[in-house]
Amino acid sequence: MSPVAKEKNHVRLVFLGAAGVGKTALIRRFLMDTFEPKHRRTVEELHSKEYEVSGATVKVEILDTSGSYSFPAMRKLSIQNSDAFALVYAVDDAESFESVKSLREEILEVKEDKFPPIVVVGNKAESGGERQVPAEDALSLVELDWNSRFVETSAKDNENVLEVFRELLQQANLPSRLSPALYKRRETLPKEQTLRPPMNKTNSCSVC
Repeated sequence: MSPVAKEKNHVRLVFLGAAGVGKTALIRRFLMDTFEPKHRRTVEELHSKEYEVSGATVKVEILDTSGSYSFPAMRKLSIQNSDAFALVYAVDDAESFESVKSLREEILEVKEDKFPPIVVVGNKAESGGERQVPAEDALSLVELDWNSRFVETSAKDNENVLEVFRELLQQANLPSRLSPALYKRRETLPKEQTLRPPMNKTNSCSVC
């Protein structure tokens, strides 16, 4: 992606990965600042939010895809219609990391781009279970071999979740002036009447 590419006022981000790695949990944490520990199967859900920035409307769409069901045609369409990709795996599941490799190859084929805007996300970094994917190995492969961005996260503990979306929006070339608006982000899912915790380091950085 060219750093001097024209800024856009509409962008679609898609989350891809195996079942149970936390795609929905990451999106819910970003949109609602909530965490549901029980895994809920997703077929496909599209969340949309519009921001008013400098008199212009900026629309951000987040597509949550299925990891439980095999819909190759649907996945191909999702890839074709998206601007940036979050490839999610669980750090305690080596097989889910292999799925990320396959998904990246599919994106390269569908988009016909050697360097598509991809952020690889190692979720469940808080896991008490045995880690199966060393961070150093993933970092080396993703950033050195693939020339993509790598982030380890915990949707449960709200670690680096906003960083994932910041990277996705940067790679999708969304206007940098969107930064202040993201502080006002609101859920597109049904609103829960709960008090938000105080802002801390994990959700205080801005999208720039």
